[in-house]
Amino acid sequence: MSKEHYKKKQESFFTKLVNLVLTLVIAYFIGSQVCTAANNNLRIAQVSDAHFSSFEENTSYKFLKKSGDLLDDVISQINTSGAYDFVMFTGDLINKPKVSELEIFTQHADKLIYPWYAIDGNHDISIDGDLTKQKFIQVLANANDRMNQKNIYYAFTPKRGYRVICLDSIIDYKVTTNGEIPKEELDWLKEELDNHSDDTVIICTHVPIDEPFSSPNHRLNNEYDVKHLLRSYNNPIIVLQGHYHCARAKQSNNIVYITTPSLVSFPNAFRVININTNKNRTIVDIFLKETNLKETQTHAKIRVMGTDILYGADEDRNNSFEIKRNKE
Repeated sequence: MSKEHYKKKQESFFTKLVNLVLTLVIAYFIGSQVCTAANNNLRIAQVSDAHFSSFEENTSYKFLKKSGDLLDDVISQINTSGAYDFVMFTGDLINKPKVSELEIFTQHADKLIYPWYAIDGNHDISIDGDLTKQKFIQVLANANDRMNQKNIYYAFTPKRGYRVICLDSIIDYKVTTNGEIPKEELDWLKEELDNHSDDTVIICTHVPIDEPFSSPNHRLNNEYDVKHLLRSYNNPIIVLQGHYHCARAKQSNNIVYITTPSLVSFPNAFRVININTNKNRTIVDIFLKETNLKETQTHAKIRVMGTDILYGADEDRNNSFEIKRNKE
């Protein structure tokens, strides 16, 4: 082999080696960026007002006989539609406040392949029966280690930079469909917000903090006090709420309110919420996912009046919100 040929072979090998190293460096950099973006992202499925019933007939607006099938369909959709950080049930898990009904509900929920959490709704708690708030959280804890909470209101950190605050908005000292956040819980909420003022906060409540439409006998009695507290913070706050069986979404400065409809009444749907946060802004993308049980949905639609109110406008179902972080 000539010296010139040997030299060219060396140069060729060196060039290939440099190219390989550069390729690996670029791939590592891109991979790091992707991972960083993924770590900044939180994906949630919100299921509200499932009103599960194992024994009841349909009402004028709730398709209770299909409540189990509708719940299983949603769980199947969630399990087969990509990764979620967690699933949140925002109240009225069951239609009648019976321990046996809640236990059957958890058997359905346990089919989820992702972590799930729940808060109570007015249909979940009995005033003079055995399903008290303490019993409610105990039944959930027996089925789900993540629900082993001291109080019925609780908080957790699903990922660095995010804090999820789960409120108990249910009145259990009288029969009412109104809600309230008691002073002790409001003080706890303030402490949580103070401790996580740099995080993106997701608040989960059954009775809305922001009414999707006026309903005096469903509203949060101390709505003004809760809103006043939230408005005193500048970090991104996303509120996931239910109770009104409708699709609504709105933004008020750094707060985004997302109301999700019921599974057993039209439009028989759940939410996917995708939150991406960096130091300058937070993007909240929301999607309404309707049941695959189209025949059931059609029957549910003809059982109610005002389907437009329940379905909402296009921007209530699918939308994107930007929350800019204030520079102090």
